[in-house]
Amino acid sequence: MHFWSGLPVMQFSSTLESDKHGNYHPLPDFASSLPSEIDLKPERRNRVWHKDAAEGESLKHKAALGAPAQRKTHINKYAFAGAVLASTNSVLLGYDIGVMSGAVLYIRDDLHITSTQVEILVGCLNVCSLIGSLASGRTSDYIGRRYTIVLAAATFFIGAILMGLAPSFTFLMAGRVVAGIGVGYSLMIAPVYTAELSPAITRGFLSSLPEVFINVGALLGYVSNYALSGLPNDKNWRLMLGLAAFPAIIVALGVMVMPESPRWLVMKGRFGDAKKVLARTSESEEEAELRLTEMIKAAKDLTHGAASSNWRGQGAWRELLFEPSRPIRRILISAIGVNFFMQASGNDAVMYYTPAVFKDAGIQSRQQLVGVTIIMGIAKTFFVLVSALFLDRFGRRPLLLLGTTGMAVALAALGLGSKYLQQCDIKPLWAIALCIVAVCADVSFFSIGLGPITWVYSSEIFPMRLRAQGTSLAISVNRLVSGIVAMTFLSISRLISFGGMFFALSGILVVGTIFFYFFLPETKGKTLEEIGSLFEDKIPENERHFVS
Repeated sequence: MHFWSGLPVMQFSSTLESDKHGNYHPLPDFASSLPSEIDLKPERRNRVWHKDAAEGESLKHKAALGAPAQRKTHINKYAFAGAVLASTNSVLLGYDIGVMSGAVLYIRDDLHITSTQVEILVGCLNVCSLIGSLASGRTSDYIGRRYTIVLAAATFFIGAILMGLAPSFTFLMAGRVVAGIGVGYSLMIAPVYTAELSPAITRGFLSSLPEVFINVGALLGYVSNYALSGLPNDKNWRLMLGLAAFPAIIVALGVMVMPESPRWLVMKGRFGDAKKVLARTSESEEEAELRLTEMIKAAKDLTHGAASSNWRGQGAWRELLFEPSRPIRRILISAIGVNFFMQASGNDAVMYYTPAVFKDAGIQSRQQLVGVTIIMGIAKTFFVLVSALFLDRFGRRPLLLLGTTGMAVALAALGLGSKYLQQCDIKPLWAIALCIVAVCADVSFFSIGLGPITWVYSSEIFPMRLRAQGTSLAISVNRLVSGIVAMTFLSISRLISFGGMFFALSGILVVGTIFFYFFLPETKGKTLEEIGSLFEDKIPENERHFVS
């Protein structure tokens, strides 16, 4: 059941214009068609939009916080609940990453598959998620963000059942393909929905929740491995994979009580519905009015006309790929770049193949191998929570640069430890400990930077009309690179050793850190409608925030 019902569908075509003093006024057609319940009274409008010349900063940001600047901000409970429910979908991918790291040990013994088949089995989910990522943009523009989340959960549910009942490698691969499509849908839609629902001041925290739930899912997967490892080999891995069906059911049921994205409602011309959602996710009536007015203006500017119930994302692919303006091209480069380096860092592959890495390091007991992955999962989950809590205070850029620099150092240390152990007949305890600490440091720094910030950044920098399909394109690159790395990690490591592989990944992260420093602006505290100005040709120095 929706949180709102019975509101009329209202449509109008309009925009806002500002005079030379910076005060905003409705154009004539806007004034004549704006519903009375969202009309801004002159004195209220002036209070919301008045410029603070002393600080050179619009008090619009303060109104967007719903409170004076000095008041301590808090998380809107309604927006938080919606973000949590949407982000719960990400448990599915996290669980798969965690559980496959251990399950593959038993799958290899039970189905007698080769190392190449192991790579294909692990990586095919990420490659197939490319299908869901590409389709999710148009789907979510057509049926809405909420029902796309339901579709993602339902698809993964079918895949989990197929994997849990798989009698053969071929059947298991079919389940991985279906589950991969569901993962592709969920990875795109959860951060987009959360970003569109959240107030600007807490958008970083709420939009990073998908990564938090990915880590929670991975930790559950590790615990499942440990708990079920004592069962016979023909049963334990099937239970490990089949249990993923339960979170999918919870997600599908939970989504039914979520509100729709207010920005999607505005694009469909459903302003009454959008106003009611904004009233619940804002701290004041003025903030809700301001946010709605900004969304209406952005929708009008982007669609070159009135928002309409017939709008389904038409022309977005052409504008993104064939006729991009300079700002859109810069946005694409930034979004695709951060998604590329997220997966080129090898984090998913390190998590999938951690048991193989530690086995090579000298840990032979399977229970000990799985136990080490639980330690890694705890560290990863802890630091993603730390990052999420401080993302809106310190900003995206400082945490991203800290995270990638830390990962580069940790992977270099892991490469040194692996190289040393490779040359030793007797594995010294200190070298094994160095590898364990380095892996935990690598995933922890990933959780501080690339992990949460990739989803936040991808979902917030595209303009409204292009957000769903632009984000789906960026995340498709994410999935493709993830699949390639996962399906080649073991093969390349056999050629150049695990140590050589980790040195290569460290080098990639050095390049990524340089890219982030020069190409990714700070978006902290800005509304989604304001972020586009960061990519324009002429940007005032105090608005660039290119330095942390």
